[in-house]
Amino acid sequence: MKIDKTLEEQFEEIGDNHISSSADTPLREDAFDLSDSEKIERIEQDVYNIMETLGLDLTDDSLRGTPRRVAKMFVREIFAGLHPERKPKASTFQNKYKYAEMLVEKNITVYSTCEHHLLPIVGRAHVAYISKGNVIGLSKMNRIVDYYAKRPQVQERMTMQIVQELQQALGTKDVACVVDAKHLCVNSRGIRDIESSTVTAEFGGKFKDPSVRREFLDYIKLDTEF
Repeated sequence: MKIDKTLEEQFEEIGDNHISSSADTPLREDAFDLSDSEKIERIEQDVYNIMETLGLDLTDDSLRGTPRRVAKMFVREIFAGLHPERKPKASTFQNKYKYAEMLVEKNITVYSTCEHHLLPIVGRAHVAYISKGNVIGLSKMNRIVDYYAKRPQVQERMTMQIVQELQQALGTKDVACVVDAKHLCVNSRGIRDIESSTVTAEFGGKFKDPSVRREFLDYIKLDTEF
């Protein structure tokens, strides 16, 4: 019993300290053996059991459909980025107009889920790259951010994954990403600090140069109004 309590305290500490085990999302080899429909059926029953254990009346009209709704949301929406078949095609094009300066896509909305408490992470991502011959469609940058956000995540890992994906698609190390987000595992539980946010950054290639990095950070400070 004492050992179990010690392990529980260690696991809780890992979550509160925001520890990530790898730059890759931890997935089992059989992660995609089940179809989406099969996963929804299993999760629906699990959610039903949780709600019933909590003492909720699942015959009530308001609650009756909740297990199914939650299961569909998990598989098809908030954790949809787990499945590699949903990975956006990062089509690139030759930089025929020879644009040689930094391209910045800022204020990309991030909706993710903390893998330690399964509570929302909500914020903004700012992404930039310098072309080495190829460019990528602007919306593809948003879709890449969304793909890696739509899974149980640690913000540090997500920031790295976004940069690595764009580096591979563009064939250049000159990619950067900054994410500024609120974690409801901090804001709504534990310390319950509703004001704090978490900022992570990953700088590759030329963005490791302080002057290039400063240019990028200055760009994302610009106010954009319409």
